[in-house]
Amino acid sequence: MSNRLANETSPYLLQHADNPVDWWPWSPEAFAEARERGVPVVLSVGYASCHWCHVMAHESFEDELTAAYMNEHFVNVKVDREERPDIDAVYMEAVQAATGHGGWPMTVFLNADAEPFYFGTYFPPEPRHGMPSFTQVLEGVRAAWVGRPEEVAEVARRIVRDLSERQLDYGKATTPGAEELAQALLGLTREYDAVRGGFGGAPKFPPSMVLEFLLRHHARTGSEGALQMAADTCEAMARGGLYDQLGGGFARYSVDREWVVPHFEKMLYDNALLCRVYAHLWRATGSELARRVALETADFMVRELRTEHGGFASALDADSEDPETGKHVEGAYYAWTPAQLREVLGQEDGDLAVAYFGVTQEGTFEHGASVLQLPPEGPAADAARIASIRERLLAARSRRPAPGRDDKVVAAWNGLAVAALAECGAYFDRPDLVERATEAADLLVRVHMDGRARLARTSKDGRVGVNAGVLEDYGDVAEGFLALASVTGEGVWLEFAGFLVDLVLDRFTAQDGSLYDTAHDAEPLIRRPQDPTDTATPSGWTAAAGALLSYAAHTGSQAHRTAAERALGVVQALGPRAPRFIGHGLAVAEALLDGPREVAVVGRPEDPARAGLHRVALLGTAPGAVVATGVPRAADGSGGEFPLLAERTLVDGRPTAYVCRHFVCDRPTTDPGELAEQVGTTRP
Repeated sequence: MSNRLANETSPYLLQHADNPVDWWPWSPEAFAEARERGVPVVLSVGYASCHWCHVMAHESFEDELTAAYMNEHFVNVKVDREERPDIDAVYMEAVQAATGHGGWPMTVFLNADAEPFYFGTYFPPEPRHGMPSFTQVLEGVRAAWVGRPEEVAEVARRIVRDLSERQLDYGKATTPGAEELAQALLGLTREYDAVRGGFGGAPKFPPSMVLEFLLRHHARTGSEGALQMAADTCEAMARGGLYDQLGGGFARYSVDREWVVPHFEKMLYDNALLCRVYAHLWRATGSELARRVALETADFMVRELRTEHGGFASALDADSEDPETGKHVEGAYYAWTPAQLREVLGQEDGDLAVAYFGVTQEGTFEHGASVLQLPPEGPAADAARIASIRERLLAARSRRPAPGRDDKVVAAWNGLAVAALAECGAYFDRPDLVERATEAADLLVRVHMDGRARLARTSKDGRVGVNAGVLEDYGDVAEGFLALASVTGEGVWLEFAGFLVDLVLDRFTAQDGSLYDTAHDAEPLIRRPQDPTDTATPSGWTAAAGALLSYAAHTGSQAHRTAAERALGVVQALGPRAPRFIGHGLAVAEALLDGPREVAVVGRPEDPARAGLHRVALLGTAPGAVVATGVPRAADGSGGEFPLLAERTLVDGRPTAYVCRHFVCDRPTTDPGELAEQVGTTRP
């Protein structure tokens, strides 16, 4: 059978279009149906590359008896959390408040007013590990709904009331200062895993935003401890199984503290954020490892996630078909046994690969297979020989059944990819990467942005989705456009960023300066989501604050700077107490404390001296510095495309750089060495 999901654009929803469950997409009609029939709603939330979502779908949603019970006694609603992060955020908050944990698949039972009264995540097909079976849950909810309706109604009212009382107390928080950022660093030091890198225990997630804060903090203060934590964590992740040693790119997280065994799905957002972090680590230290990982991750995104329309797909699945068993299992595409390595490489190179990549006879993963790593104690080997081994293994792996790809293009994550690819292209003399960034930015303008500059959250196959962009879309896309403007010298990207940050001010900002995740005119939910803390991506709140601050530095707009400062008050409140969960806000606060510096490079476009100054400016480590390059701009605004170029003249007829911050400017310079000192450039 085919249910109501067949015409959706979400790959996740389409995966369920042939389920015997009579799924509805989230819609007023679904809740009207529940009201008319007098039955509760099953809300099932997941995403296309979620391993346990696939498991529950196979065990329960593809089961005819389970589906028949669901269809008879419930209205069943399926939501892609990546298309509707607002719905996911509201109900995940309720799940976490009620159970103390959350995750996907998320299973929530609602009344016809969309008020939740019972929660869970994955439920097995039969009772196990203390969990009831999904059928038992369905039967229990049905019994309560029919037999104790007043109790169910009171539970729903109480949950909605409790959620409304959890509204963030923004209070009188002020802009964070050096003291709060030092306290945040101290808090991170306490949670740092000095043996293995990273923070906390298992599972261990790549702390992308925290690493960016540490690099910026070192740049501003000279803290060697901050730099060491960032560098050691980056090395541990890159040497571990979290990183794909053959094809580049990072998996979602490590199931262990040692970064050995990953959860194998590869997300665009992780790879965009980490690509940029490793590029910034190279910029600060010259680490050859950081350079290699940044470029390999950029190449992975272009090779495996880029769509035919120029955007970037959301994710690759963790699961794929095991050629030997024919079953879909996690990690089948990536894991190797010693025998498989020798079969591809021959005995001698196979033996070297076993030692070099830390492959054991017992296996570091499952069924005697290992995830490839680069153990520090591995043998020294000729670089050309290792390159040949990698190439042959990658070719052999490409003949295995590939993991599925979630082809939807998410605006926010493409914004992150634009920023990462633009900067990598500039740092490492890879104009092709800048071209790929420009093409993705162009797709966001053509497909995702309407005539009023409002963003749609997703597109697929070049066709725009129906869901409105949320705050993180505006913040991250603006950030991508601003990075592209700095790299290319094309002022149109600054102009597009301006449209987006203006909409942040108009549609997402509260009177006290706090920011909401959804626009003022968005579909009303049981509460309006407002979360300043990072998840796997920067929070919309702090992403928008960063874009507002950069735009203000480019244009001199006091309104945008004031909005950024007010939004960053939440960092003053949360940074010292929960630094791991507001890393992006801390990174933006470092930019605020440093200025951020405004760098203008003027000269004729064909003059190589201008290109040299521009490169030095882009390689500056000063936190959040903005860079504009072009021909001098006249006082009447004609000429150069950037406001920062206004009335900037050539010194002695030569390309010249101007660096300003806090309303004070350094002496104009034509000397790359002097400019390097002004912006903290350490790389040639």
